[in-house]
Amino acid sequence: MESLFCRSDREIMEMLGLDKPFQARIIRDSIIKGVFDFMEMTSLPKAMRERLSQRFRSALSGRVMEKQEADSTVKLAVSFPDGAIIECVRLADGSGRYTACLSSQVGCAMGCAFCRTGTMGLVRNLTAGEIVEQFALLSSLGERISHIVFMGMGEALANFTAAMDAIHELHREDGYGISYRKMTISTCGLVPGIKKLTEVDIPVRLAVSLVSADDGTRSRIMRINRSYPLQELKQALVSFQHHQDRRLTLEYCMLGGINTSEESAEELSRFCRGLDALVNLIPWNPVPELGFTAPTEREMKAFENALRKLKVNYTIRRSKGQGISGACGQLATDARTRSH
Repeated sequence: MESLFCRSDREIMEMLGLDKPFQARIIRDSIIKGVFDFMEMTSLPKAMRERLSQRFRSALSGRVMEKQEADSTVKLAVSFPDGAIIECVRLADGSGRYTACLSSQVGCAMGCAFCRTGTMGLVRNLTAGEIVEQFALLSSLGERISHIVFMGMGEALANFTAAMDAIHELHREDGYGISYRKMTISTCGLVPGIKKLTEVDIPVRLAVSLVSADDGTRSRIMRINRSYPLQELKQALVSFQHHQDRRLTLEYCMLGGINTSEESAEELSRFCRGLDALVNLIPWNPVPELGFTAPTEREMKAFENALRKLKVNYTIRRSKGQGISGACGQLATDARTRSH
């Protein structure tokens, strides 16, 4: 069964063989509340519940294959009926705030050299319903999730329509009611997608994986830069910020010996000029097969000092979930070969 999320009452009726629109609304309201077992949807007639339970395993299309926990981070591996497998993560910031990190694609076509997801290639796009289902499953773990980041597997702006439909569904007042301002889309720098997001003009946050502000270095590490170099990327960000008037986040994955020099800091400072941006320093999370190294503490301190002198606004993010390969850049599955 395909996902019931992001569907009209009429579509749900047709998918489940229902008679009345109000029955579809009951089922929709139930799954939003975390009731996925048809037998537990007691507002429906018993005979209907039994029929649906016999025909369908669950009201969800996805099934949790594996759950891993470490340092307040929970990672779920979710399998869909075609055998596609994705991972999504629930993060806690230590102050009682929970964030859902959602995937937008099975795998990723961008091929960033430091990211494990890129080794999968692109298997397929996720539907809007499959994206929202991840949130439903993470919410069912028992804590109220107030923020969403599209920083899981895939490039959200390369699956633009589905990502936008999912965002609108997650925002609905009669649904999860998540504020647009509490949602963040992360991109590797897909300029056409940034332009489309600017045109949509909804107040979601934008985070850009920058990694290097030198075209040569960035092109070697991130293939996207060969198509959309830094000058084009910056122009798109200036335009986006002109429309949104909100601070951008520049994600700067620190790779030992590659992008942590004083010259790298100066290049980053120049890129930030004209932007209201916060640089998020992220020490690279180890993925042995990729051949990079995390920066030493000495490297990091020197880079921070250089940024301070250059008056660059920055923060440091120590990624959680490394022990379960749930940290930034570590998500991947063998989705081409595994089945549910």
